Amino acid sequence: MFNKNIKLVIAALIIAYAIYQFTEGYIGNGIMFILLSLIFIFLYFKNEFILLAFLKLRKQDFEGAKNWLNKIKNPSSALVKKQEGYYNYLHGVMVAQTNMNDAEKYFKKALGLGLSMDHDVAMAKLNLAGIAFSKRRPMEAKQLLNEAQKLDKRGILTDQIKMMKDGMKRSQGPKQHYGNRNMRRR
Repeated sequence: MFNKNIKLVIAALIIAYAIYQFTEGYIGNGIMFILLSLIFIFLYFKNEFILLAFLKLRKQDFEGAKNWLNKIKNPSSALVKKQEGYYNYLHGVMVAQTNMNDAEKYFKKALGLGLSMDHDVAMAKLNLAGIAFSKRRPMEAKQLLNEAQKLDKRGILTDQIKMMKDGMKRSQGPKQHYGNRNMRRR
């Protein structure tokens, strides 16, 4: 994997060579080199390992996604800020099944760095709400759940949000007292 700045340098060198090809009269070669430079510019904004990890995650292959993410050695220097957010988001999704404390750290860091898509932010907040509720912080969970519901404009997470709200209501239901002394009068 190339550093994010090296990708831009490679793209600039390819564009310079494309301009040279244009001046020499090789228009086809110049166009081909311009298209080649666009690949490096695309990979500057969309990291190749994060894209491959997303593909593995779509197939429910958590180990494969983890392997691709582990290839990124130093995320802060190799990735743009939003990519680093998605790096932490993906780690949070994979760790959420086994370690809630680590998952919470990853999701909070991902939200702090920023995520591009509203449904990704909503999913991170939904996961944080579930973690907060399981750690007996219902007010924080309700707030995160409401934020997730506002961000879910397309209704992708409607069922999950509804299930979590129902679960929160059930666990906070009225406490019934059996055997009350005033009720046993005969």
